[in-house]
Amino acid sequence: MKQRSAWTVHYTSRDVARPATVLPWLRDLPEDLTPWLDEAGLPDGLPFLLSPRYEYDVVLNSYFHRVNLIDAPWNSNANRARALAGYLNFLHGARGGKSWRQATEGDHLAFHQWRRRDPAGPRVAGGTWSQEVSHVNQFFEWAVRQNQIGAVPIPHRSRRSAPLGTLQAVRAEGTGTVPATYAHDKGGERIEWLPPASYRLWRDVGLRGYGPDGLPSGRFKGRWSARNATFTDLMARTGMRLSEQASLTVTEMPLQVGMGGYQRFWLPGAIAKYFSARWVYVPHSVVRDLAAYAELDRAEVVQDARAAGRYARWRRPLVVDDPSRPHLVRTVGSIERRKVNLRELKPMERRRLLVETADGLEPAMFWLGEDGQPLAVSTWKSVFADANQRCRDCGVELSCHAHLLRHGFAVVTLEQLQRGHIAALADLNPAQRGHYTRIFGDPLDWVRRRLGHRSVLTTAIYLHALQELEMETRMALVPDTWEDPRDTPLQRIGDNAPPAGAIGAAG
Repeated sequence: MKQRSAWTVHYTSRDVARPATVLPWLRDLPEDLTPWLDEAGLPDGLPFLLSPRYEYDVVLNSYFHRVNLIDAPWNSNANRARALAGYLNFLHGARGGKSWRQATEGDHLAFHQWRRRDPAGPRVAGGTWSQEVSHVNQFFEWAVRQNQIGAVPIPHRSRRSAPLGTLQAVRAEGTGTVPATYAHDKGGERIEWLPPASYRLWRDVGLRGYGPDGLPSGRFKGRWSARNATFTDLMARTGMRLSEQASLTVTEMPLQVGMGGYQRFWLPGAIAKYFSARWVYVPHSVVRDLAAYAELDRAEVVQDARAAGRYARWRRPLVVDDPSRPHLVRTVGSIERRKVNLRELKPMERRRLLVETADGLEPAMFWLGEDGQPLAVSTWKSVFADANQRCRDCGVELSCHAHLLRHGFAVVTLEQLQRGHIAALADLNPAQRGHYTRIFGDPLDWVRRRLGHRSVLTTAIYLHALQELEMETRMALVPDTWEDPRDTPLQRIGDNAPPAGAIGAAG
């Protein structure tokens, strides 16, 4: 057998076609694999690793097949798998082909030297290294509890006590120690974010193909510049995570043009990180662009894909017969109706969801590619990478990733709310003031709810970032064109109570 050079990460999928020639050890599998997979508790999108010899290590991969990881966000599991594969590849390529059971503290220290300090190595940042070590350490701690190895092959030190007056999270697993090689340059509570002016320059040059002077370039041929700019505008104005926004459906997206102010929609816990279901507020300027994308670019690719019969070839599709009743979902080819609430469908399931319209079937997912198929999170990451490269090519020293937009939303919105909070209260009568306070409350808590944080202590990091700015900078921070949520009628803003039938509201 030809040997590959690396461990590789793969993901489970129920859409794999059955082979034309069934191998002997597969002959006992049932014709319909879905009930068998359900009984085994094997969902779509669960990571697993294959060795350089194409071997499937049952014990190693059972680490991912645990209740607390099966329900974890897909990107979190992907990060765990990639970190573990990276360490296994180092053992295989640089430590004499060792397996994970043979790893020692010396191997970890050598990995640390190569990963962080070796001029010929990747020289990763402290935050990246600490996250990778944490993932690998958690795997080895699990292996010790499973009696697969005798000790964790990573040197540890005692966990430092939290400063007086602060709160420290309690770990559900592990001891009072942490890996001794955790980085000391990982930044602590400092965050990176893009001010609105910098974001607009990055968007216009990187996504829209403008020149550094802010003028359109006739040489740019990016057909999807409007779609991509609308996607990043939505992130910059709402603070949603990339995986959350990429999983939204047409029925969830606010598309009513002409209302002004802010429109809100419910982000279900099934697609929100840590099940942080919450209301998301979208300003009218972004709603207008979302509606334009839905009516033009999206409608065009749907029409082309429908004419080519692409949706008719989907395997195991789920269909919403009545868009006004999205909780009714059925499997094509079956007369059985299963009452499934759209809000309970996870991202992988949503990719199989079609909506039956007067013109025929179309994907329920809002963001589509040129072939009319739902866009994956990895595709959106590539959009950011391409935009960064275009900025470099144009001499614009700006780089952006999705989380920078989330951070920027938090800092700017906090400044926007704090600036007018006291003045707004002064202009209201007692009854209005009470209603206003119930809706907006403390500006920091408003931002916390929009981001889906469990604790206001997590959100306070953005307040620290804001306080570090000079007052002149703070006054110029909020663009005049950005709508203020408090200008929207309070009845339409509503409170934080989840909609009827929703579960998992952020506390």
